[in-house]
Amino acid sequence: MTTATPFTAGAGNAAGVNALPTPPSGWPIGSYATYEEAQRAVDHLADNDFPVADVTIVGIEPMIVERVTGRLTWGRVLGAGAASGAWLGLFVGLLLGLFSTGGALAPIVVGLVAGTVFGLASAAARYGATRGRRDFASVTQLVAGRYDVLSQPRNAERGKEMLTSLAWRS
Repeated sequence: MTTATPFTAGAGNAAGVNALPTPPSGWPIGSYATYEEAQRAVDHLADNDFPVADVTIVGIEPMIVERVTGRLTWGRVLGAGAASGAWLGLFVGLLLGLFSTGGALAPIVVGLVAGTVFGLASAAARYGATRGRRDFASVTQLVAGRYDVLSQPRNAERGKEMLTSLAWRS
């Protein structure tokens, strides 16, 4: 019986994609601080006829980063709620207008007004429920502390040499 390690598990199916999450396979041939650098390394390998189907980029030490984009106020919250509600109402009104036997304008106006009111109310309820504990907007990303480039053992030495030469040119 063999034990799977991070560098030997997950052979995958014929398409190279696993149905279930499995650890990556291969030997490390390069390590980079950013995804952009790892992508550049793989692009270098591809440009030099390396079999990139044997390559995997692995994010190591994942972390969740929340970047604050601005302060929330009642005005911003209600404005955004009204705008999103208006778009939804306009869409529903247009659909109803397409299938109504009467004029198309009335369903569009009703949908727009109802959507705006619903958007305002739902945004106010959500923001009011926080009671001032979250007065900022943010975007959350999953990033890694570093990015390792792995290659299958049959080409690992060649890939490592190619990435070393890339590092010397940079």
